[in-house]
Amino acid sequence: MTFPELDLRPVIVVLCAAGGIGSCLCRRLKASLDARLILFGRTREKLDLLAHELDGQTIIGDATNFEQVEKMMEEATNSHGRVDGIANCVGSILLKSAHLTTFEDYQATISANLGSAFGVVRAAGKHMGVHGGSVVLFSSAAARVGLPNHEAIAAAKGAIEALVRSASATYAGRNIRFNAVAPGLVETPLSSRISSNEASLKASLAMHPLGRIGAPSDIASAAEFFLNPQNSWITGQVLGVDGGLAELKGRA
Repeated sequence: MTFPELDLRPVIVVLCAAGGIGSCLCRRLKASLDARLILFGRTREKLDLLAHELDGQTIIGDATNFEQVEKMMEEATNSHGRVDGIANCVGSILLKSAHLTTFEDYQATISANLGSAFGVVRAAGKHMGVHGGSVVLFSSAAARVGLPNHEAIAAAKGAIEALVRSASATYAGRNIRFNAVAPGLVETPLSSRISSNEASLKASLAMHPLGRIGAPSDIASAAEFFLNPQNSWITGQVLGVDGGLAELKGRA
């Protein structure tokens, strides 16, 4: 009697998989771990192209909707038997001082960043308890050092860091690990309004002691580290990948 070969490749969900960091992370996970990838997001055309490239599975949905995230996790679990890792690459950038931030600005910033992160933690707690696994969220250097005109995004990202610590304590007994990456400015389509403006870019470069803004691969490699099963004794951590922005004095 023969038995089907057990597929030991990790099953990893990436939210906002078609974004600048998300797509880079997906490619790294496929190359390093031969991961079975579930690509979640709103834009089917981009996701389908990436899924075809990486032999992944596309699921369309809104990462800020708890029910849709949970349904995605159910579908991924039913398709592959388990989920070993989740990376929530959903986020936004809002550069406004508090008195210029509208209620709609604030709500959108909290929903995209903290809301999507909480929905991922919630779904992971429901669906990853049998096998355990790794969840990676994204904070920001703005949560770790005071930057002008970052009040809403700093509030959202600071809450994500607190969420990482609390969830790590809650689910440690079920071997679900929660960590976060806290980038500085990264050159992606999301940040193009900053990086394409000469004055804004010059100011940003001066703020980062290493003298450059980040590349998607800088951030994706840190998320990949947390998702790699070989690094399974790490939880509750926030790793700054920010060119020294949050800890060092910027260049003159």
